[in-house]
Amino acid sequence: MAAPCRRVAANDKIESVASPWTLMGSVCLQRLPVISQDKSPLEERFAQLLHQQELEKSLLSDHELRLLEDAERLRRKQSDDYDSDEEEEDRHGDEEIVLARDLEDAWEEKLKRFLPEPRRTGAELEDMSSLERCLADSLVLLVEQKVGDQKHWLLPQVSWETGETLRQTANRALAASLPEAALNTMFLGNTPCGVYKHKVPRAMRTETFAGAKIFFFKAILSDSARLSPSSETLPFVWVKKSELQDYLKPAYLEKVSRFVLNL
Repeated sequence: MAAPCRRVAANDKIESVASPWTLMGSVCLQRLPVISQDKSPLEERFAQLLHQQELEKSLLSDHELRLLEDAERLRRKQSDDYDSDEEEEDRHGDEEIVLARDLEDAWEEKLKRFLPEPRRTGAELEDMSSLERCLADSLVLLVEQKVGDQKHWLLPQVSWETGETLRQTANRALAASLPEAALNTMFLGNTPCGVYKHKVPRAMRTETFAGAKIFFFKAILSDSARLSPSSETLPFVWVKKSELQDYLKPAYLEKVSRFVLNL
């Protein structure tokens, strides 16, 4: 049976009970992959199969047709009944004939001078604070913050203040973690993507304080800003999803892993 409802008279005073939970806003800032991931052995074999099928079933390209035309022109020049006047009529004015083979030689020389950018930057293991590391993976920003008398690696977070929304709190958390950085970020909605309830040790609990409820928001880095640690910023790292376990506590990691996508 449902509990009976108590009627409240107009002159009764309703006392507001303060919540024993401290509300906090946090942001999961991700840098999306910059380059494509390396192909697996299976993907490599499948790509080769598709390339072979395309090669066998495709029509001749303009360049291949031009190679055949050049070969036919050379055959005519070597024949006994070659007429140079007819060959001149096929040319457009004084336009110089550039053979397809000459184009291929020029392209080969240009290819030799081309140096592609390296897929590995050397920052994968050396500089965890560099946005240049692990370009083929999605990275998450973690900052080292003091909770009580201990320091922990966490997503950027601050306490909620009266008069602001939790989304505004998450914005402030990011600005407070990296005050000197001009980050161009895009939040993915105004609704939290997760919540983590942290209880303080029983000896520290009171009637007005039991712990904190942390509401997470997601955001992505929309430019390639370069961040360098300074005296004003908290210690921070950019880590892959597989590296989160090396920094986060198990209970906190369980909640965060639910909304961190390994793109």
